[in-house]
Amino acid sequence: MSYLRAFILCLPLAVFPGLAAAQTASVAFGTVEADPTLPVEVTADNLAVNQADGSAEFTGNVLIVQGIMRLSADNVLVIYKTVSEGGGKAGIERLEATGNVVLVSGPDAAESRYAEYTIDKGTIVMTGDVLLTQETGTLASNRLEVNLTSGTAKMDGRVKTILNPNGGSN
Repeated sequence: MSYLRAFILCLPLAVFPGLAAAQTASVAFGTVEADPTLPVEVTADNLAVNQADGSAEFTGNVLIVQGIMRLSADNVLVIYKTVSEGGGKAGIERLEATGNVVLVSGPDAAESRYAEYTIDKGTIVMTGDVLLTQETGTLASNRLEVNLTSGTAKMDGRVKTILNPNGGSN
């Protein structure tokens, strides 16, 4: 093999060292940091409350709005924190969204089959055919973890994108 050919074949690995083992990718998410302490507004076709465990399930065209963050899904289960004294409920612990999940923050949007939003941590973990769409292109993976307070995200598991040699990615 000629030196020129070896150089050309290895050039993409030198320029994009993570390309060979693209199992994890860190990306920005949203244009501004979100505030997980803001009130959570929920709109849905139906609501069922489980008195036994204190959970609430929203079904049908569910839309969650918190500041600039929008989360939509077919179903969202709201799980409340349990207060040890008296077993009462105190605030939302997490939201579990299933079916046609879409997360939007600024110009960035992510789709998946499932998402879990842990309010106190300000993180949303999306799994199942994750597709992240940004101005510079799209990325696909098995898992996306978004940190709303820092405006960052990490993709894991068979990360896929198309790099455009003229700039950006598709």
